[in-house]
This record gives sequence, C-alpha cells and structure tokens, in this order.
Amino acid sequence: MIRRWDIITIGNLSRNRYWGEDDSRARRSPICTTTLITGDDFRLLVDPSLSDADRMMVELDRRAGVPPEAIIDVFITHEHGDHYAGIAAFPSARWTAAPPVADALNGSGRLAEKVTPVTGELFGCIDILPTPGHCDSHHSLRFDLDGRSVVVAGDATMTRDFWRERQGYFNSSDFELAARTMDRLSRIADIVIPGHDNYFLVLPTS
Repeated sequence: MIRRWDIITIGNLSRNRYWGEDDSRARRSPICTTTLITGDDFRLLVDPSLSDADRMMVELDRRAGVPPEAIIDVFITHEHGDHYAGIAAFPSARWTAAPPVADALNGSGRLAEKVTPVTGELFGCIDILPTPGHCDSHHSLRFDLDGRSVVVAGDATMTRDFWRERQGYFNSSDFELAARTMDRLSRIADIVIPGHDNYFLVLPTS
C-alpha cells in the first residue's frame, strides 16, 4: 500500500553538542525533519516544520511535486512547537497524533483546528509506536517498503550522532528512557528518519 517516502525538509538543531556547541544557548532556529509517506490512496505528512506557509508549500512542491491540498493526513510526533509549526498550511488535511499528544495540543489552544487522536495503525500499513524519552508522550511511525523497515522517529533520536551515542537532547525529559527507546528502535528499523537530520541506515553495530 505504501509506494514511496520523501524527506521534505532536513532539520537542524538550535544547538548541537557534536558540533562543539554547548547546551546553554541557542545558536540558530530549530527546524525539524518533515517526511512525506505516499500510498496508493493517501499522502501522509509527518511533522510539518516551516512556519511560513509559502515556504512549506514550496518545499513540498520542490521535493515531491505535491500541492498542499493533496495531503490527506498530517501526523505530529509530539507537542513541541517546531514539529507542527507548518501545520496551518494544510487546512484540508486531518490533523492527527497519538492520544497524549492530541490531548496536549487540543488543551493548549495553540492550533486553529482540533487534532484527532489515533492509535494502532494509519491506513492499515503504518504502525504508531510509543517512543518516550524525549518527552513522555512521544510517538513515532514505522512501515515496510522495499524489504526494509523504516522508522520516522521524530525526536526519539535527534540526529545520527545522538543515535550513535544513545544520547537524549538537552531538553529531553528522561535520558535513560531515551537511550532505551533508541535501543528498541535499533532492533526493528533498517532506516531511521531522525527529528533533526537526514535519514540514515541502521547498521548491525549501531
């Protein structure tokens, strides 16, 4: 049922210890990685990142040739603002998240529309996985394509460097739980799309 997936925006962190930056102050505005999953009868956008609606539309067209009205669902991995900054560009889509994320967003009053809580699977082929550590409510997505298991991890892992060292980010709620979540994902994923970096392959030692 899934035909392809595309990275729409490659994210970056506001501060990155692996670049020699300390955690005490932001060096740049954060952008999260946005992923488009395309099936036979759906297009699902994960974590729309760009608050400028025109930029979000340009990137969607540039990377996938898709207009915003073609997006059926938007999925939000967790309630941090950089992971839904561009959601207003998709008013015709259903906005979705795992129940604790939907509850947090709907209770915050930050969004013009309600977020629909979803569990189990999306479109019968995309697993919704609890991946706590960065925050308790965090959920990722997993699907199979071309014989590989792909995990759209969100901030369950920030970048490849954080993955390699099983490190949470400076604002993670539980560093030990974040490391255990990455260990668990390493056993089920062949490809990981992190929250603020390009995708990477999961090697036997990673």
